[in-house]
Amino acid sequence: MITKLDQMFDVLREKPSKHLVAAYANDRHTVAAVEMARSMGLVEATLVGDRDAIQKSCKEEKIDPSVFNIVHEKEDMQAARTAVDLINEGRGDLLMKGLVSSDKYMRAILDKENGLMDPGAILTHVTVMEIPSYHKLLIVGDVAIIPLPGLKEKTAILKELIKTAHRLGNENPKVAVLAATEQVLPKIPACVDAAILSKMASRGQIKGAIVEGPLALDVIVDKESARIKKVNSEVAGDADCILFPNIESGNAFYKFNTKLAGGELSAIVVGGRVPAVLSSRGDSARTKLYSIALAAMMA
Repeated sequence: MITKLDQMFDVLREKPSKHLVAAYANDRHTVAAVEMARSMGLVEATLVGDRDAIQKSCKEEKIDPSVFNIVHEKEDMQAARTAVDLINEGRGDLLMKGLVSSDKYMRAILDKENGLMDPGAILTHVTVMEIPSYHKLLIVGDVAIIPLPGLKEKTAILKELIKTAHRLGNENPKVAVLAATEQVLPKIPACVDAAILSKMASRGQIKGAIVEGPLALDVIVDKESARIKKVNSEVAGDADCILFPNIESGNAFYKFNTKLAGGELSAIVVGGRVPAVLSSRGDSARTKLYSIALAAMMA
């Protein structure tokens, strides 16, 4: 089982490399991250974008552009569409955002006629976090795409968290469904949804994990809090995954742990035909590399 983000590299080196397609890969940060992954044997890569800009970025990063397959496309939205087309043609296993804005990137993925979504599929964001103060990796969602998931969306997010844990070698992850309290309070929708999801898992409607909720954050990550509160739970203090009730709680957790708690992470968008790296402009090169690795693990 993978217990550190770096361990993904060793696993991927032992497998045939996946093919990454980067949308509008004009910038140095994208080129450098993709080359790092390529040189480590994690992926092969096609860069879609302005050929001159890509070659300039390669020169600035001291990278031989011939190591990439470059598809020339000057305009950013069309580059995103072309990247998605390449995936649909079977010429790529994972997608990555380059200099194109997130809204245009997502528009290309979600396009009803030519995008990457099958009917009824739900796109969501999964993050794998390595936090110095916690004793294992934490897989969390959704922190970036679905603002206020209902029960249907939470079920989809939950299944993606479980799937990610399985790909990282955890066959029976412990999943906590977050709320403000451990009590099932009918006036708090997060508590009600958590109780339903927990019952769905116990009855086999959601498979492959131990799912418990509602659970407050202190109980989820700290066994002593669970003991004091008399919460008898397999998940309490030992969660592998956290399902957040809304984007505010998830995004705050994500940013707190990266900006104030020294956490490192990998993050991808799942639910489409292939995993997609959705890098933030503020992400470090290491985060982008981990995200490429996670996408390759999931592809």
